[in-house]
Amino acid sequence: MSIHGLDFIAIDLGASNGRVMAGTWDGARFHLREVHRFPNGPVNVLGHLHWDVLRMWQDVQEGLTRYAASASNPLVSLGVDTWGVDFALLDRTGHLIGNPYHYRDARTDGMMARAFARVPKEEIFARTGIQFMQLNTLYQLLSMVENDDPTLEVADTLLMMPDLFHYWLTGQKQTEYTIASTSQLLDARTRQWDADLAARLGIPPHLFLPPVDPGTVVGHVRAEVREACGLPAGVQVIAPGSHDTASAVAAVPDLDERSAYISAGTWSLMGVEIAEPIINDDVLRFHFTNEGGVGHTIRLLHNMTGLWLLQECRRQWAREGKSYTWEEMLALAEQAPPFTCLIDPDAADFLHPTDMPAAIRAYCARTGQPVPQDHGAIVRCCLESLALKHRWVLEAVERLVGHPIEVVRVVGGGSRNTLLCQYTANACARPVVAGPVEATALGNIMVQAVAAGHLANIAEGRAAIAASVERHTYEPRDTERWEGAYQRLLEMI
Repeated sequence: MSIHGLDFIAIDLGASNGRVMAGTWDGARFHLREVHRFPNGPVNVLGHLHWDVLRMWQDVQEGLTRYAASASNPLVSLGVDTWGVDFALLDRTGHLIGNPYHYRDARTDGMMARAFARVPKEEIFARTGIQFMQLNTLYQLLSMVENDDPTLEVADTLLMMPDLFHYWLTGQKQTEYTIASTSQLLDARTRQWDADLAARLGIPPHLFLPPVDPGTVVGHVRAEVREACGLPAGVQVIAPGSHDTASAVAAVPDLDERSAYISAGTWSLMGVEIAEPIINDDVLRFHFTNEGGVGHTIRLLHNMTGLWLLQECRRQWAREGKSYTWEEMLALAEQAPPFTCLIDPDAADFLHPTDMPAAIRAYCARTGQPVPQDHGAIVRCCLESLALKHRWVLEAVERLVGHPIEVVRVVGGGSRNTLLCQYTANACARPVVAGPVEATALGNIMVQAVAAGHLANIAEGRAAIAASVERHTYEPRDTERWEGAYQRLLEMI
């Protein structure tokens, strides 16, 4: 059944799949539909991991073509969001220089120490307020500097991943603020590139374009793309919160100072929304980050390994001849004994192992715990450990902001994981409100609708999203047993 209203398109490119999502605004609610979904992931070439951006671009156009073939409403605009930190380099003619690297490529091994030899760790944090992770843009670029990569000699412009697709859609080069903030090269207070920091690291400052705010009109869809896909004339490209987490957080209903959010997916990003960055010794010690948010906000959060653990287990078991649905994996976990073993999801062991189940077993053996043998025990270990790490982050958040958090709001694909949501409620001894599942696409579309004048502001947009989706509340259970398990995790961390 067709719904009358105005259409917006979210091109949501994730680390494991991409989607072209169409959203219709009927004046009161958003109605979301998936137009095209396609797999995404790293491609190994000569021992290095890359993104196949040309295939992704082809799939983006396929999605737009499918939309145009069935559209019945006016199309107002479209916008792209992606994962953070990765980037493309263009030459002076605007052409792509090679396939961008994947953030899990090993070229950043050892680069954090090399960076600190040039600029002290504390100074990098004082300038950027960003969590130290070796996959950050800073260390990717430094690896190129340290290895005399000739690409830097011919590079004229750096575009973060969503900026690249906006450029291909419009012919206009811009860098959006929220995605730029993930680089660890943006000054957290001025919200501009830190040219001095880049220069001291040997990174050419001329590569960077001044950041623009979410909601900025990048341009109109180029005639070549419009004609190839069958789109109407006059369709704008509007930068959403181009970092997928920024869009996801924009879509969290009822988010206030007493709420923490978790954007749960491959990564589990947990934190609070604040007006200005918090940069102090505790934020550094707890490995928190001050990433840019929509509406001139800051996302104070901890970026931890999330369902990547189970995604990689599932992939390994499929290679071994046993394919599971997600429902089957959760059923196995429910049958396994609780708290047999725990892991720190953020341990380096799990960054890019070739065999995730083997890495989990090796970690448990190294830490003197029972080694999980069957698949259900491994799945339960991952889910319980992730829920307990959520508790650790929650306590850190409360210390950093100076007041209690009363409710945890989970959005994204992980909000469908009933065990993870219930375990998080148990571990945190707080209610967990789950949904919307499609937070990133909804946040992307909502920011476009605000920019186009169809909603007054982000607060009104969040209320519209709340009216558009179903949510489920999980109350805490069995908190005493979870408290004991949490103390075990604290000893491990």
